[in-house]
Amino acid sequence: MIPVIGYDGARVAVLGLGRSGLSAARALRAGGAEPLCWDDREEGRAVAEAEGFAIRDLTRAGAFDDVATLVTSPGIPHLYPKPHPVIAAAMAAGVPVDNDIGLFFRSLATREWERMDTPPRVVAVTGSNGKSTTSALIHHILSESGRTVQLAGNIGRGVLDLEPPDDGGIVVLELSSYQTELARALTPDIAVFTNLTPDHLDRHGGMGGYFAAKRRLFSEGGPDRAVIGVDEVEGRYLASQLGEAPGDDRVIAVSVTRKLPGPGWSVTARKGFLSEWRKGRQVAAIDLRPIAGLPGAHNHQNACAAYAVARALGLPPRGIEAALGSFRGLPHRSQLVAERDGVRFVNDSKATNVDAAAKALSAFGNIRWIAGGLGKDGGLKGLQDQLGSVTKAYLIGHSARDFAVELAGLPVEICEDMRTAVARAAAEAQPGDTVLLAPAAASFDQYPNFEKRGEDFVACVTALDGVEPPA
Repeated sequence: MIPVIGYDGARVAVLGLGRSGLSAARALRAGGAEPLCWDDREEGRAVAEAEGFAIRDLTRAGAFDDVATLVTSPGIPHLYPKPHPVIAAAMAAGVPVDNDIGLFFRSLATREWERMDTPPRVVAVTGSNGKSTTSALIHHILSESGRTVQLAGNIGRGVLDLEPPDDGGIVVLELSSYQTELARALTPDIAVFTNLTPDHLDRHGGMGGYFAAKRRLFSEGGPDRAVIGVDEVEGRYLASQLGEAPGDDRVIAVSVTRKLPGPGWSVTARKGFLSEWRKGRQVAAIDLRPIAGLPGAHNHQNACAAYAVARALGLPPRGIEAALGSFRGLPHRSQLVAERDGVRFVNDSKATNVDAAAKALSAFGNIRWIAGGLGKDGGLKGLQDQLGSVTKAYLIGHSARDFAVELAGLPVEICEDMRTAVARAAAEAQPGDTVLLAPAAASFDQYPNFEKRGEDFVACVTALDGVEPPA
């Protein structure tokens, strides 16, 4: 645990008692604060009370009269579409609002660091798509190189549940826009921006607010080095804002669409080959095509970003290449689940929006596509260019019929539930086909989260006769 500093003897309100909220309450107590906990759910309050935390109804008048700060969980809106009433009350009372990410950055460095030969460093990864895989890949590369590294944030453990890093230790954080938009301290040593596509727009008041939430990771503390995906205009803008000159190697530009000109530091991947360029010349290259854990251009972008971070931390190209080759991918992200009679079954339940689904569809051929769930604004708009490799779509969930209308001209079958979709796709698949779960929709109509949806897909696949685990 990382005890929270700066609130010794103070009362700190904690709103939301899920993973991050309880973790924050424990870390605040360890640092000498008095947490006052509240959750709209009775069961959340019961869990905190069982751990000995004081429960205070933060919705009552005067609840913030003696409170120094309110710490809120990332899923609770504080601005758009409208503030949660408790957060609105805190702001009206002049009480600062923070989250566990802000507490982490203000509490990580201690006097112990002065006695270390190499102070610990923090790598923080944000973006619309690929941030989980990129974060896990950075962690994997560093682990394989013998570095002491911990992974947390939007993946793995809560940030305050980490152990205080030792001499030379590295912390890798995956940070969502919900986490970066409110944190009062954001000071990573290396910050990564993968890409930007429309998502969570109601929460951020539109695309501009969404980008602004991501941009805070780079503007609030000023990382020593920034790895920026520049295949969208927002990434190019961000790289331009951070660089002082064309050859400023504090910015490492990443692209999977083109070779990047100029004297700067860049990492690109075209036709499956990663290339590192510095001062106008190529210094390293890696063939990514044989790496089973990184299929498709979207994973090649993740590989480029992770490679750039590893190089910024001083790792040699050949060592990074070996680590990339041993990466097996993450569950629910282009995860090869099984094979049967020449048919592959791939779980990409994390493809909860159109852009992520488009990347998954472009990574495979001869696709039997399982899609649907709780559709987002815009439906399947923007997917037309990726449908050429789809043999048939098997549609599930709340938006199945809406998706069927949008996919006019493509063979579709409304299956409603996962078991039916898997059974029908498996029955019709031919050798060389890929049965791909890439929903292009949220999971909340039928599942509590995308992980449970992916686990259901895996269970349905493994229940088929004759399936074999991947080689």
